[in-house]
Order: sequence, then C-alpha cells, then structure tokens
Amino acid sequence: IKAPMPGLILEINVEVGQSVKENDPLLILEAMKMENSFLSPRDGVIKSIAVEKGNAVDKGQLLVEFE
Repeated sequence: IKAPMPGLILEINVEVGQSVKENDPLLILEAMKMENSFLSPRDGVIKSIAVEKGNAVDKGQLLVEFE
C-alpha cells in the first residue's frame, strides 16, 4: 500500500507478521487537517511496515507491504 498523498502518520494498527482480513484498519494518515484511515484491501499477512508513527510521508511512498 502506497501513500496517495503527502501527510503524517498518526497511528499504526498492525504489526509485521500479523494476519489481517479485508477492511481491517491498517494505519491513519493525516493530510490537509483530515485523518484518512487505510483499510486492508484483502486478506493477508503483513510482510513489512515501511513507516513509523510520527513520520512524514510523500505521495507514492510505500507504507505497508503484504506477503
């Protein structure tokens, strides 16, 4: 999952190795004073988390990778 816009990571709700179901909350990105929740697009296992809480991210930057 990549960032659709620049912003700030407010919260990360998953850990590496965690199994997630479709529509489970993954993280919250704040952009332009709005909080955007990212939900899992499918069932899967989290392979890596490329950001940390408080990080500023650019558009297109990798956030979460699935196995």
